[in-house]
Amino acid sequence: MAKNKTSASSKPLTAQAAALTSLIDYQEGSVVSRTVIDKEAGTITLFAFDKGEGLSEHTAPYDALVYVFDGEADVVISGKPRRVRQGEVTIMPANEPHALKAVTRFKMLLGMVRS
Repeated sequence: MAKNKTSASSKPLTAQAAALTSLIDYQEGSVVSRTVIDKEAGTITLFAFDKGEGLSEHTAPYDALVYVFDGEADVVISGKPRRVRQGEVTIMPANEPHALKAVTRFKMLLGMVRS
């Protein structure tokens, strides 16, 4: 993960309605994360990336779905670049190298399925 990654404070969301964009804030020069669900079957995590910040290339043993709900980012999966923008989704397959970088400030929801 990014060297400047910080965690957002978390207030339980169970049985509540909340606007996705208000659950995590940008922080200058950083990547901020907030875990919403952490279960044996998988996780749901929110991220806020300042412009130019990102996650270096890595692999994960599970499929991961990225939904961009603010801004845009460049995502590279197995050496193939793609740009994802607000309202778009991409899937990063298990065991495939991937990386991402904020073209603008952007927020994403990451869902990882462990089964």
